[in-house]
Amino acid sequence: MLLFFLLGPSMVMQSGVSVDLPPSRFQMDRYDQSLVVTLGPGDGGPRIHLGRDAVTREELAGRLDKLREDGVQTKAIVLLQTDAGTPVGEEREVAEMVVGKGFRMALVGKTVSGKADVVPNTQAK
Repeated sequence: MLLFFLLGPSMVMQSGVSVDLPPSRFQMDRYDQSLVVTLGPGDGGPRIHLGRDAVTREELAGRLDKLREDGVQTKAIVLLQTDAGTPVGEEREVAEMVVGKGFRMALVGKTVSGKADVVPNTQAK
């Protein structure tokens, strides 16, 4: 079963790319090893970043393949943070690519005002 969790604002700045995240009332514990993929609106398709590096969809696929070959996908989770202005279809295509490459993935959202419901990280240590 594939589960998508929404993460709190403490995870947002890992990539160094500014996006307007959709709200979420859930917050997860931090992961020791994570890869941040950021989608933002752009001309002719979304802007995509892996960490702080701007990449095309093809470059992202290639880098994920390389990380999989190095065994990174068994240890790391991909945190997908998508700007609220990015079409959901674009987000879904990138999410399916990430999962199709064998990585676990979580969606990132900003915590709405008030107390967040914390979802424990069952994969930690």
